[in-house]
Amino acid sequence: MSDGRDGTPEAAPDPDDGEDADSGRSPDGGHASATPSTHTVRLELVDEPGQLLAALQPIADNGGNLLSIYHERGNKTPRGRIPVEVDFEATPERFEGIVDALRSEDVNVMQAGTERYAEEVTILLFGHLIDTDLSDTLSRIEACESASVADVSLAAPQGTEEVSSARLRLEARAGETDAAIAAVRDLAADKRLRVVEPLTGVEA
Repeated sequence: MSDGRDGTPEAAPDPDDGEDADSGRSPDGGHASATPSTHTVRLELVDEPGQLLAALQPIADNGGNLLSIYHERGNKTPRGRIPVEVDFEATPERFEGIVDALRSEDVNVMQAGTERYAEEVTILLFGHLIDTDLSDTLSRIEACESASVADVSLAAPQGTEEVSSARLRLEARAGETDAAIAAVRDLAADKRLRVVEPLTGVEA
């Protein structure tokens, strides 16, 4: 085949020009844009008007394409808040930005994608739990990114003004159980509460 002007054969296309179909590289040697995939975040929201919309805004603002929202109004968390599960599409980079944006807006992200709380531990707290504001105690534990409060069982046989106990079941991120327990220990010292920590190295 000629170029139609001087009879010189037309050069064959350079296989290195354009995107490499096998490697996913673009002409400048970089990588092609990542394909969006489905991600799930599990949030904990205060039961107040406008909270759901405020939580969804960072997702939309940072490139997430909302797919579904599961609003569990009848199944509140130990802190009396509402769990909400949101599915959306986003590239990996945008997904990380969305999670950071949610946390910067003080939205409690209980689970993000494959970031799961893989370890479970139960501890006991003793002391004036009511007088020292149990809700605040739970909120400060939740503020520790290493763990989430999965369940709370309060016992106050002598009344709320006397010493009571609480059994806390914590879900900690893989490898961060020690950090979660340390956070509870520091909080207990601040509120003059006693902590019974789980035994380690002993099989039940």
